[in-house]
Amino acid sequence: MNNPVFQGWHKTLLPDSATVEDAIVSLNQTSAQIVIVVDGAGRLVGTVTDGDVRRGLLRGLGVSSPLESIVFRSPLVVPPEMRQDSVVQLMKTNKVHQIPVVDDAGCVVGLHLWDEIVSPSNRSNVMVIMAGGLGTRLHPHTERCPKPLLPVAGRPMLELIIERARDNGFVHFILAIHYLGEMIEAYFGNGERWNVQIEYLRENSPLGTAGALGLLSPIPELPMVVTNGDVLTDIHYGELLDFHLRNRAAATMAVRLHEWQHPFGVVQTNGVEIVGFEEKPVYRSHVNAGVYVLDPFVLQYLDKDVRCDMPALFESVRAAGERAIVYPMHEPWLDVGRPGDYDKANQVYK
Repeated sequence: MNNPVFQGWHKTLLPDSATVEDAIVSLNQTSAQIVIVVDGAGRLVGTVTDGDVRRGLLRGLGVSSPLESIVFRSPLVVPPEMRQDSVVQLMKTNKVHQIPVVDDAGCVVGLHLWDEIVSPSNRSNVMVIMAGGLGTRLHPHTERCPKPLLPVAGRPMLELIIERARDNGFVHFILAIHYLGEMIEAYFGNGERWNVQIEYLRENSPLGTAGALGLLSPIPELPMVVTNGDVLTDIHYGELLDFHLRNRAAATMAVRLHEWQHPFGVVQTNGVEIVGFEEKPVYRSHVNAGVYVLDPFVLQYLDKDVRCDMPALFESVRAAGERAIVYPMHEPWLDVGRPGDYDKANQVYK
């Protein structure tokens, strides 16, 4: 699922043969404040809320009455692929706090709760942030300061990344450090100031955008989110993780659509013959956004203390016959790698 869903949504399901009493018990046992009624094949029949139960009792129904007598049969539903921002907008527009997720076959596959979206539950997954680069392209800014600590609108960009991920429910971070890493460690410490847990991977030499993961010990039990420490984005890290899980991937790479317009008119030829013209065509391609999700077993393709970049790791995953996929993102994104990018970041975040 590429949106945060209520983890206990299965407990809200009742068969269409259930009674009003069954609905009351279900409503009391979950925090969802809704019952989702399904047929024998798991297809959505309708929903029941506490208000529906109360109105039914007021008009003379008993607890042993069939649930179908109070089912609302035209609830608002969304498909699994709908993104969080669209779900939030639907909830606001229709003033609802619950929306079932229904697939193409009409089967219930999840449930969105307003409280879960606006205040997501803490996730047990680790987030690893690559913060050990030399930052040579940003000289002189990085001569005495590691790039992830460079201030953006008055605060270190790494702090912005951690706080956004924390707001997505991530509370356990591992920072891979090398160049001036002691400054990063001194600033963030154990993360207590941000109400998170922070640990460190200390590279003896630069290990690239993936190599530091080979130092993880113990290896996480759950899929991990990995991001470069110089990528500022409004991506929902939780959505990315859910997308990875829903697609049963071994490795997921967030990608951005990049457009480039040719400055000249292009002449199309076949040998010496002119077969067409295209005036300043626009080329589109997906580029690596520097944010990933990896299943723990993927780390077997890394050698300890050996440099490796993420594209090479993804190639190893593909070569092994495992599933490597992309997560197309549309959110604002900025790779702060050059002075112009750094200036832009300060303007945007100001």
